[in-house]
Amino acid sequence: MPELAVPLELDFTSETYKSAYSRINAIVIEGEYEANSNYIQLADILTDKKEELHRLAKMENRHMKGFQACGRNLQITPDMDYAKEFFSSLHNNFQIAYAEGKVVTCLLIQSLIIEAFAIAAYNIYIPVADPFARKITEGVVKDEYLHLNFGEEWLKANFETAKEELEAANRANLPIVWRMLNQVEDDARVLAMEKEALVEDFMISYGEALSNIGFSTRDIMRMSAYGLTAV
Repeated sequence: MPELAVPLELDFTSETYKSAYSRINAIVIEGEYEANSNYIQLADILTDKKEELHRLAKMENRHMKGFQACGRNLQITPDMDYAKEFFSSLHNNFQIAYAEGKVVTCLLIQSLIIEAFAIAAYNIYIPVADPFARKITEGVVKDEYLHLNFGEEWLKANFETAKEELEAANRANLPIVWRMLNQVEDDARVLAMEKEALVEDFMISYGEALSNIGFSTRDIMRMSAYGLTAV
């Protein structure tokens, strides 16, 4: 695949770029931190998968450190307060599901929604990233597909008993993703990442995951429509 050129108007040292990057960088750092914590908690429920889940958690922690290095490379301080608020709704929903022992909901939030969101963001970011961040992100996105696959495989194996809860969790959490995409739109555009591309890439990754689990095309179209009015 030919290397895509970074748009000439991007100035990685400008205050406008660095301001937007301080929030985007914080979001990816917080996203990897949330994933690390979520996989550790999932290991408490899925004890037969404990070793694998702890391995995934360690990978997420390594990703977090990589993105922290990306921020240092551009001499920015990530706005972690902003990022924690950005993820607060998904975080709270995961914690509620965890407390209630709803492993299916936890897997939908972490292994489908958050991973598909990350894959979309990283795929759109790589062609327009600074050289240091591009190299880091290319390595990370390969791992994220493995994480998405873990959730897919477990939910596929338990599809008949998980289907109803998956649909309910989708109704509750997918609209949050659309709000998150709207919230990040302006900062993403400064980094040459268009919201329409983010939405499309997310829909592809999320839809493919639902299909692999066992949902029909009709089911996926219906489930994917939740919250679209917010886009």
